[in-house]
Amino acid sequence: MLINGASGGVGTFAVQIARIFDARVTAVCSGANAALVQGLGADLVIDYTGEDFTNGNERYDLIFDAVAKASWAACKKVLTPQGRYVTTLPTFAVLLNQFLIGCLTAQKARIVMARPNARDMEWLKGQIEAGRIRIVIDREYPLAQIREALAYSEAGKAKGKVVLRIC
Repeated sequence: MLINGASGGVGTFAVQIARIFDARVTAVCSGANAALVQGLGADLVIDYTGEDFTNGNERYDLIFDAVAKASWAACKKVLTPQGRYVTTLPTFAVLLNQFLIGCLTAQKARIVMARPNARDMEWLKGQIEAGRIRIVIDREYPLAQIREALAYSEAGKAKGKVVLRIC
């Protein structure tokens, strides 16, 4: 599988969870973050500043796009015939595929939204306690600096989570 945005707050978890399930992980991030995602379990790193994964020869069964920087049309080119594209940030093309024309094609685009539940939270807690998942925190801000925290997070350069301290 390929994880686009592998060094961000969602991507760092995705890399580690994929490895728990024995997936071969190709991570897309900047070269500056390559060591981080390799340390989390990525098998291969593509530096997006020098290479566009959608122009490569590799084909993926699953693309998890945590940053929505590559279009669904571009990603389809590097999916296997039955491949899946999953994103946390849907575009019109992804919505169209999921709800209208997806039934006509073997390649599928899907939106994933977090729906926390007790069972999943217990599983995550167990993985963290066992050391299989590490929480990567880039920066921590006090509540008074919420605007700065949001601006930093939205800039798309965070390595892991941006934490807002409320007490």
